Formats: sequence, structure tokens, C-alpha cells
Amino acid sequence: MINNRSLLVVGGLAAIAWLASNSLYVVDETERAVKLRFGEIIEEDIQPGLHVKVPITQTVRTFDTRVLTLDTDPSRYLTLEQKAVIVDSYVQWQVINPTRYYEATSGDELQAVRLIQPRVDESLRNEFGRLNLQQIISEKRDDLMSGPTNDLNALMRDELGVAILDIRVKRIDLPPDVSSAVYDRMRSERERQAREWRAQGQEESERIRANADRRRQVLLAQARARSETLRGEGDAEAAAIFSEAYGQDEEFFSFWRSLDAYRQSFEGDGNMLVLDPSSDFFQYLKSPAATDQ
Repeated sequence: MINNRSLLVVGGLAAIAWLASNSLYVVDETERAVKLRFGEIIEEDIQPGLHVKVPITQTVRTFDTRVLTLDTDPSRYLTLEQKAVIVDSYVQWQVINPTRYYEATSGDELQAVRLIQPRVDESLRNEFGRLNLQQIISEKRDDLMSGPTNDLNALMRDELGVAILDIRVKRIDLPPDVSSAVYDRMRSERERQAREWRAQGQEESERIRANADRRRQVLLAQARARSETLRGEGDAEAAAIFSEAYGQDEEFFSFWRSLDAYRQSFEGDGNMLVLDPSSDFFQYLKSPAATDQ
């Protein structure tokens, strides 16, 4: 009797444990859930926390609502002028409508990726197809991807219940043949600009040199004129001083000029001058007595 009661108690506890484990479920903070009854959704967008369901007849599907990244393979797109570019990009997306997401993908993340990737490829193909190569190279990548991101986000919200948060271009390359053509064109353009700048620089250099030469000639002419003026004024002043000095004592002035002539005549070594002692050249070297004679 006791053994039967023990078995009943153990069986009851086991039934309670099974019922509790199959009736209670937890939705994590990073998840959202939907409740199903025989595959039909009966409760949508279940928030994080502890919840109750009916065992066997009801099931719960949870979905990760964190930001997910889809890293696509590099793809080849044609620009407006029909030139090919190789674009390597990735997409950040997030489940925002669990019900729509479950209906479109059955909650399979790989299925969602298979549905998102062609849409991204089509959006990028359209975006690069309306731009020429110069615009693709010159525009900022964030601005370049803002249009496709907004358009695809609106579409995916309705179709899959996911938000396309961002489409980022990691790298844009050119095929080897296009790269060579672009490089040659860029080199030709840079060489043309270099020639123009060199010509402008040469012209500016010649203009500056001409202005400098003209200014130099002007300064030299002004300096020469000023020097001639100063020299003339000095000569005039010197002549006036000599004239005034000569007028004060004519005999002393004649004596001084004779001494200066002597000095200049015997300035070097070994100079010799033969003159008649009675000549005027020696008149200031004679003694007064000799002069009187």
C-alpha cells in the first residue's frame, strides 16, 4: 500500500514537473516570439519575460532581434557609361515584425538571407547604373548608399518584416582592363594640368622677372642720378672751398700746389728727376737769400 502511494506521489510530481516545463517558457531580452497552435499564429510579438502556453497544442518560435550582418560576395555592376566596377559590400538588418518574418521565412535565418541578398544586389545594380564612374569615385560612400538603403528598408519591412539598417560598401575596384584605361586617362589629365600649371608658372615667372628688372633699372637710374647730383654738389663745394682758400693767400696756395706736385713726382722708389736748379719748379726749395740773388 505504501509503495503504491509512493509511486503515485512520484508520478504526480513527475507530471507536475513535465506540465510546468512544457507550459512555461522564457523569451530572452534579445529575442521576440510568436505563439502557434497547430502552426497557426495565435499571439504576436511576445515581449521578453516569463510566459505560459498550453502543452502539446501550442508551440513558441523565438527570433533573434539583434542587428545581424549579411556579408555579400563582390559583385560586378555597370555604370551609366557601361563601365564595369567590382563592389564588395555588406548589409546590416534586424527583425522588427516577428509575425511577418515568420510568415515569409518560417523563422529560418538562412531563408531570410536568401531573400534579402537578391534585393540588395538589384538595388546596388540600379544605383550604380544611374551614376558615371567619376561620380562613383568622387561621391562619399555614405551618401552613395543612402538611397538604396532607404528604398530597400521600406520594401523589406513590408515583405519580410525586417529593417535594412545600413548598406555599406567596403571596396570598389575596377576590372584590370578598365583600371588600365582609367589610369591612362587620369595620367593624361594630370599631365595636361601639369603642362598648364607649368606654362602659367613660366608666364608668371617671366612677368615677375620683367618687373624686377624694370624696378632694378629704375633704382639704378635713380641711384646714378643721385650719385651724379651728389658728386656735382661735392665738386662744386670743393671748387668753392679751393677758390676761397686761393683767394685768401695766393702765394701759400701756389706753394701748396708745388709741394703736392713734388709729392706726386717722387711717390715711387728709385724715381729721379733732372731739372735746372734755377727753374720755377724749385723756387720754394730755395732759401730766401738765394732767391734775392
